[in-house]
Amino acid sequence: MEISSLVTLGIIVAVAVYAVIIYNGLVTLKHGVTKAWANIDVLLKQRHDELPKLVETCKQYMQYEQETLERVMQARAAVSSAREQGDIGALGGAESQLRLGLGNLFAVAEAYPDLKANETFQHLQTRISGLENSIADRREYYNESVNNNNVRIEQFPDVILARMFNFKSAELLEFTEEEKKDVDLKSLFNG
Repeated sequence: MEISSLVTLGIIVAVAVYAVIIYNGLVTLKHGVTKAWANIDVLLKQRHDELPKLVETCKQYMQYEQETLERVMQARAAVSSAREQGDIGALGGAESQLRLGLGNLFAVAEAYPDLKANETFQHLQTRISGLENSIADRREYYNESVNNNNVRIEQFPDVILARMFNFKSAELLEFTEEEKKDVDLKSLFNG
């Protein structure tokens, strides 16, 4: 009787240890998604802070391009709102509008040689382009973290603990086909 009790106790301890390992892995993945989002958030905030400087620099040269500048600022506000609300779906659309607006702005800037030569404009353009690249990298990392989390909470036996402790799937940061299309630079220069 004593040996069977020890075996039963050993099985219970092994199952408990295994459950703790699964639970800790799920917690790590959940916080990995949060951290990945926070990394995007930092870069979005930095870009948010740089855009008014770029627009102000452009305003000094681009007197007739007010609509282009306004579109950039409206898109900036939409990204900021989605970011602050944590609305991943709205962020995708707002990001696309902002990228399009920046593409328009940089294309229109080609028609202003004094602006293109302005050191502040060059610095801000380089800074914002660098932030765009970093945001793209972080989006990829965020989506990978979300995917790892979502797969893990659906796999057996993890799904049992995930449901028991109410672990939720996270939303991927996705873009529609329209939002992923290349910008038609020819139309930007002719428009």
